[in-house]
Amino acid sequence: MASHVDGPGPDISATPGAAPPGARPPAGHDTAPARSTGTPAPAPAPTPATQPAPSSTAPSNTAPAASAPATATAPSSTPPSSGSRRSRRTTQQLLTRGVCAALAVLAVLSVVGMVFFARATSVSDDLLDRTTPALVNSANLESALINQETGIRGYGLSGQRDFLQPYTEGATQERQAVAQLHWLLPAGSPASRDLTAVLKVADHWQDRIARPIAAEPAGAPAPLATQRADEGRKDFDAVRAALTVQQTRLRAQQVSTRAELNHIDTERDVVFVVIAGVVLLLAVLIFVGLRRVVTGPLDRLSQDVRRVSRGDFNHPVEGAGPADLRRLASDVNTMRERLAAELVFTNRARDQLDEQAADLRRSNAELEQFAYVASHDLQEPLRKVASFCQLLERRYAAQLDDRARTYIGFAVDGANRMQGLINDLLEFSRVGRLHAEHGPVDLEEVLTRVEDSLSIAIEESGADVRHDPLPTVTGDRTQLSMLMQNLLSNAIKFRSPDRPPRLDVTVVRRGPVWEIAVADNGIGIEQAYAEKVFVIFQRLHTRETYPGNGIGLALCKKIVEYHGGTITLDPDHGPGARLVLTLPVMDDAPPAADDEPLAPAGAEAAGERA
Repeated sequence: MASHVDGPGPDISATPGAAPPGARPPAGHDTAPARSTGTPAPAPAPTPATQPAPSSTAPSNTAPAASAPATATAPSSTPPSSGSRRSRRTTQQLLTRGVCAALAVLAVLSVVGMVFFARATSVSDDLLDRTTPALVNSANLESALINQETGIRGYGLSGQRDFLQPYTEGATQERQAVAQLHWLLPAGSPASRDLTAVLKVADHWQDRIARPIAAEPAGAPAPLATQRADEGRKDFDAVRAALTVQQTRLRAQQVSTRAELNHIDTERDVVFVVIAGVVLLLAVLIFVGLRRVVTGPLDRLSQDVRRVSRGDFNHPVEGAGPADLRRLASDVNTMRERLAAELVFTNRARDQLDEQAADLRRSNAELEQFAYVASHDLQEPLRKVASFCQLLERRYAAQLDDRARTYIGFAVDGANRMQGLINDLLEFSRVGRLHAEHGPVDLEEVLTRVEDSLSIAIEESGADVRHDPLPTVTGDRTQLSMLMQNLLSNAIKFRSPDRPPRLDVTVVRRGPVWEIAVADNGIGIEQAYAEKVFVIFQRLHTRETYPGNGIGLALCKKIVEYHGGTITLDPDHGPGARLVLTLPVMDDAPPAADDEPLAPAGAEAAGERA
């Protein structure tokens, strides 16, 4: 499938309303279609979001195909239409502006509420602390003046001092009431001027009537009271009239203040309802704004990411909302495209691996057929060559000279060596290919049988074989027998001519594996050849010096690795060589301390064999 970024760019000018990738519409023409100029627009350059990540393992001839699904199905790489404008602000900037605007609105509403509350408090305080107390003190002033008039009239008619007590007490009450009214009424206010008028006519009554009568001697009616009775009545009526004017004004002021307070309370309630409505509307706007700008795009992005995570790598991840969310969506989309490209490459690599596995299965089948042919058809001619050469030597022995008999010996020896090499190759190829059922294998018993089979070589070489009690492991008995036989026979074969050979087989458990070491005092192996000796057909000595095919240690390594272990050469051992191999411990083996031998020292004497 071809990728749109690999071919030439489309003729954008031929499509009305289209804009080249990355182009921004001119101001004031957000929805105007693009005019065709007749000149093909240049192809859009591939953006990083549409280019798959280069794979270090992908072959060069598969790179274009691998990028096809990633670039062909990436709508997020396509720029928005010319009529769309996307905010350049990030989520943090939008949230900051929204919070600041909300706080500003709340601050304004708080100021308005405080203003109305302060007005209501001021009017209420004026009503409770000034108007009403002033009206009460005005009534007290009237009561004090009436008491004074009653006391003066009684004293003037009777001449008894007891009648002056209401006058004296009224004068005290008058002074107190006047002092309170002066404190309660603002200077220059109408109520203050009314108080001045009351005090003026009251002083005139005091000067003309009350004080002169009170100054008359007691014991007889005061003539002045009778003489000025009409004047006193008129003066005190003037006092009552002034008090009535003052109290009428104060009552009107009280009613007006109460009406104003009720009006302010109504306005305050309306303002508080409006504030509550604005706060509720603000909360709704914040919720809707967050839903539209933040949570909505996040939900859509999460849905797209979940679809991609479930394996739909061709589903585009589209970005919306603030700039940082769009960048996040673009990054996720780029990752999706790379994953899609890698998936295509992985699928192709898997197909290639499947094909190679099928080829390997066919090759293994052919190798098995070859093994069958080698074990039968190839060995049969070799046996015939050796048999007929030996028959020729026996039947015509009298007619053959020494050179002919030597040539016949060479032919027989070559056929036998070739037959042995074929047998070794067959054994090497069978390891890990013929899956025999694994079971418990007693290595102690295996080593005993190997020693029996090598008894002649051990006796002729004078070898001293010692070993620890060996454990029981899980594996193929035949292959483990071949392993032990190769290790022991190599140790005997590569012995030193200066000293009698000695072989030590030790066992130590190290966690989940048995560490089995086969050490000798032979000619040893140089550390430079520690890896080479485990490669098939690699020899360190000529066949004339040490006979063999160079397969023994390679076969040992293959057997050990097939059983889940390792085999290495100990570089610190000398003289001689020490091969260390590991085999897994059986699941039902009893636990033992690490670095502890299977049996205490001294038990190996039971395993000594000369």
